Amino acid sequence: MAHFYLDESLEPVNAGEVLVVAGDEAHHAVKVARLAVGEEILLGNGRGMQVRCETIATAPREFSARALHDARVEDAPTTRIHLAQALAKGGRDEMAVQAAVEIGIDGIVPWQSRRSISQWRGDKITKQRERWQQIAREATKQSMRAHLPQVAELSDAAALGGVVAGAQVLVLDPVGEQALSEVPLLGNDLVLVVGPEGGIDPREFDQLVESGATRVRLGSNVLRTSTAGPAALAVLQARLGRW
Repeated sequence: MAHFYLDESLEPVNAGEVLVVAGDEAHHAVKVARLAVGEEILLGNGRGMQVRCETIATAPREFSARALHDARVEDAPTTRIHLAQALAKGGRDEMAVQAAVEIGIDGIVPWQSRRSISQWRGDKITKQRERWQQIAREATKQSMRAHLPQVAELSDAAALGGVVAGAQVLVLDPVGEQALSEVPLLGNDLVLVVGPEGGIDPREFDQLVESGATRVRLGSNVLRTSTAGPAALAVLQARLGRW
């Protein structure tokens, strides 16, 4: 299987055209992955374009590759799924982000729950958001996805209902009356809300429901915050016919 590299500046190309990748991505490819001349790779821009290429030149922080075929451009899903993942201790929130990207999430919203032990404050907000974006980028490369999910600004329960305009908001709740596998999907974008390790505070549930969210249960088992989002995403992927 060819290695997959991302360069967000790339535009679609035709067979025979040469692409030049520079910077950190090229450094990793050449110095870490030992990319060699003649090796076949897959290049993408994270915005739907992917093209299979042959490497024709390498340097410490740059490589060139010739397109073997016309670039393929994949449209974004008509119904996009966003994971609103509560901050959690022990890196469990980051585990959720990584797995969700590999499974096919379209956007990520970090949110600060009342029961989140992990806290983003001050300069840490920007630093941690950038870390989540890097995790999403690496997971996109690992899964060879055409679209790179973006990490939104830090939110809270009061703002989650409107974080994606017009979206249907589904909040995972172990005692929710409706099952995620059966709740009617309205055809809008979806926001899947996952709480922290201590669960969602009742006042936050009230805020979310008042903004139009629906409380749904995933199953009879209570999952960790690191696995609940990816598991729920898999259900939605199947329901939407994306799997």
